[in-house]
Amino acid sequence: MNEATLEKSKQVLKTKQQTLHMIGNAHLDPVWLWQWQEGFQETKATFRSALDRMKEYDDFVFTNSSAANYEWIENNEPEMFEEIKQRIKEGRWEIVGGWWIQPDCNIPGGESFVRQGLYGQHYFQEKFGVTAKVGYNVDSFGHHGMLPQILKKSGMDHYIFMRPNPQEKGLPGRIFWWESDDGSRVLTYRIPFEYCTWGKDIEKHVRRNAGEFKAPFNDLMCFYGVGNHGGGPTKENIESIKRMNEDPEFPNMIFSTPNQYFAEMMEKDLPFPVVHDDLQHHASGCYSVHSGIKKWNREAENLLQAAEKFSSLANWTTGQKYPENYGLAWKNVLFNQFHDILAGTSLEAAYEDARNMHGEAMSIASRGLNYAIQSMSWRINIEEEEGMKPIVVFNPHSWESKVNVELEVGGLKDSYVLVDDEGNEVAHQTVQSWATAGGRYRLSFIAELPALGYRVYKIRKLSPSRQFQTIKANDHTLENDTYRVEIDPKTGFVTSLYDKNKNLELLEGPGARPVVMSDKSDTWSHNVLHFNDEAGQFIAKSVQRVEHGPVKSVIRVVSEYGKSTLVQDFTMYRELNQIDVHVTVNWQEQFKALKLKFPVDLVFRKGTYEIPYGHIVRECNGEEEPGQSWIDISGTHPGTGEMYGLSILNDGKYSFDIHNKEMSITVLRSPIYAHHDPLVPQEDGHYTFIDQGIQTFTYSLIPHEGNWETAGTVKRAAELNQKPTTIIETYHEGSLPQKDSFISVDVDNVIVSVVKKAEDNDDLIIRAYETTNNETDVKIALPKWNRVISSTFKPSEIKTFRIPSDQMEAVIETNMLEWVE
Repeated sequence: MNEATLEKSKQVLKTKQQTLHMIGNAHLDPVWLWQWQEGFQETKATFRSALDRMKEYDDFVFTNSSAANYEWIENNEPEMFEEIKQRIKEGRWEIVGGWWIQPDCNIPGGESFVRQGLYGQHYFQEKFGVTAKVGYNVDSFGHHGMLPQILKKSGMDHYIFMRPNPQEKGLPGRIFWWESDDGSRVLTYRIPFEYCTWGKDIEKHVRRNAGEFKAPFNDLMCFYGVGNHGGGPTKENIESIKRMNEDPEFPNMIFSTPNQYFAEMMEKDLPFPVVHDDLQHHASGCYSVHSGIKKWNREAENLLQAAEKFSSLANWTTGQKYPENYGLAWKNVLFNQFHDILAGTSLEAAYEDARNMHGEAMSIASRGLNYAIQSMSWRINIEEEEGMKPIVVFNPHSWESKVNVELEVGGLKDSYVLVDDEGNEVAHQTVQSWATAGGRYRLSFIAELPALGYRVYKIRKLSPSRQFQTIKANDHTLENDTYRVEIDPKTGFVTSLYDKNKNLELLEGPGARPVVMSDKSDTWSHNVLHFNDEAGQFIAKSVQRVEHGPVKSVIRVVSEYGKSTLVQDFTMYRELNQIDVHVTVNWQEQFKALKLKFPVDLVFRKGTYEIPYGHIVRECNGEEEPGQSWIDISGTHPGTGEMYGLSILNDGKYSFDIHNKEMSITVLRSPIYAHHDPLVPQEDGHYTFIDQGIQTFTYSLIPHEGNWETAGTVKRAAELNQKPTTIIETYHEGSLPQKDSFISVDVDNVIVSVVKKAEDNDDLIIRAYETTNNETDVKIALPKWNRVISSTFKPSEIKTFRIPSDQMEAVIETNMLEWVE
């Protein structure tokens, strides 16, 4: 044997020691450039094709995710559903994902990711007797850093993704341990090149994948099958794999599944690297495009969680029936979190469908919440008094809240006073009513509320016995005991945010500055990391004080740019040290983005973003970043040398950047619907543009000493997003007191986010999480039922507890699926 032949033999031997696990799949976008009804039909066609391939090839196996797709088949093609069940039982059809849908993995709230697993895994277990072991989000546009813990506690030890691609995020290998702050790890695989293929011979695709082998890792997964609009593996795909496997030039190729691949990798003693980070950035424009779907998502998530809390309490307190359709409502929300829906990248008609699904979810939640609070408020013992209006305010949070409450009332007179349950007068004022006639008024007051409980306030027909002071306010200045805000009457920008106690000016330049950016990118903003091409600024047309009283004062700034208008109502409270800004935008621009900018005078800065059920510190490099209900920058103030910071909260935005000292909220973007590079829009084409017209949202400024961890940022953001619920009652006898609390948590950094009925019986489920990345011992008490949960939370850990309805049974910790492991 000559030297060339010997070398070739060695190469063939080496090649055949490498194995490509061929993963037959069909990426199915139930919504994208088509509506869900078309996705429904294509799901049936794709599943039928996969079943047919199994009849033709004894060794062919198929991998698929997303419980929502299977529910469609179950309800519409029961015979096919039974066939799938049999193939799953045989091990030839593998369930992966474990979630209701393949969602966007940045924008949904933390609890939504838990519910993806709860409803997905329960469905798979109930229908097929299996649960997914592999998390599977091959097309999502980024992956937040708390996912390893959520996956692990939802029964999944592994994860598969594709984006961000190697040029967007450097990683130490194709396979690695991905780790969350609590120490949870999942063995994670980044798909090379593509998660799908064309329908013909796939030799080119296989050759590319074979070039990715790197010792000592001699096993890779190679995904094949027609995708996006479905289709799955074709006969030509399968025949070409068989042909190549006979050729010594190619690696060993086996029809495999993710479960098989990960099981084999875990058996080998391999040096898997560890990644402790989120996985970004791909399609940065998706964090901000289509404000509507993002606001509906935030509202639905918070309304459902509040409804569950009070439905649970009412069920155990008054016997009010717990709604059976909260699961349906959640599934609507989860479906709309599909990455091409929530990311804003689908065609326009898809958002009419999404709006309707969110509407159904929020209607279900609103009815359930109303039944719950009225069943409780009706049983409160309220004395009879002529002309008295009782107002019951329910606090959905696990801590005592001091918040602004507003509600519409009728027949309010100047001679009336507002008192609390103990008869103490409470400052109140009337503000602009939502009604324009009929003797309706809008009442504003600061409520001090017990943790996860309620309190009765009363409007009484009495003369006031005390005078409440107002803050200092004119057309361009707001000042309470702690802060002074100054607004330039010419520009409408905030020129000063001054801490009177610390003699400290926080702003380094004009704040709340609305800047318009040129944005010619497509809907996803492919290959764009910054929106910093300034096209102009909104300029004020009027700056004036529009409300003033003992509760709050408001300066309204009306600004214009092009054909667009922006209204910012800056609100300062006498009793609260936060500045709330209610924003109304009438946007009429195209190929542009809008940012609100806040430059702060801080050095040695740290920028922190909320992510689902956690937070992350990122570089202050101006890159567009996904975030949730708050961002913060903290550092040293050069004038005082003390630690100081600014938290900015919001109730419906997800895109931010921090560039050096300047924080920005990306309010909106206005590209063409579903425009994907490299397609260039025609100059004479007719297109519809996203985010045209009116939208509203609120942001809050929380200046603070020290850092966000001690400033209460997480709780203030939750209060902004999940507001108290009020009901105007009447007098009646009852067994409940006028003020009560149903929970207590003995530390500030652990929050109870969920109280709900268990999925399988009448037990209570409580979920709580640690917010500051510190290991913490905590006691969570339910005093009405003599229950105390004592537990130790790891840094940023999420825990789930089951409280049996039978008080003789002990409280137990479960996983996120409500199962004991």
